Amino acid sequence: MNDPISDMLTRIRNANLALLPAVALPHSKMKESIAGILKREGYIADFSVEGQTPKKLTLKLKYQGKKSVIEGLQRVSTPGLRRYVGSDEIPRVRGGLGVAVLSTSEGLMTGNQARKKNLGGELLCYVW
Repeated sequence: MNDPISDMLTRIRNANLALLPAVALPHSKMKESIAGILKREGYIADFSVEGQTPKKLTLKLKYQGKKSVIEGLQRVSTPGLRRYVGSDEIPRVRGGLGVAVLSTSEGLMTGNQARKKNLGGELLCYVW
């Protein structure tokens, strides 16, 4: 697997389409940080880290009736083409209704948080 973040987003997208209550994926610190942002922004219900040596990250998904709270996920910066933005170039996702996830020098954060702290970084993905 060359791009674990893209794999995570694809697993979430597929689980939402199948209306699954939870999705399990291999653990990494970056995936855990992305899951924390998704929980804080209200896109998932909860997440947990389980296991010892091969840790597993489990995300509990949120639905409104038979419709997922997450309408879309898009990977922006890929291993083949990294996309970096300055603090004044951070895009607004769906006119402010979505979230841009950035990797900055102070860790992973949303586009709004990075704009307030005047930080730029690698634009990882969009969630709406």
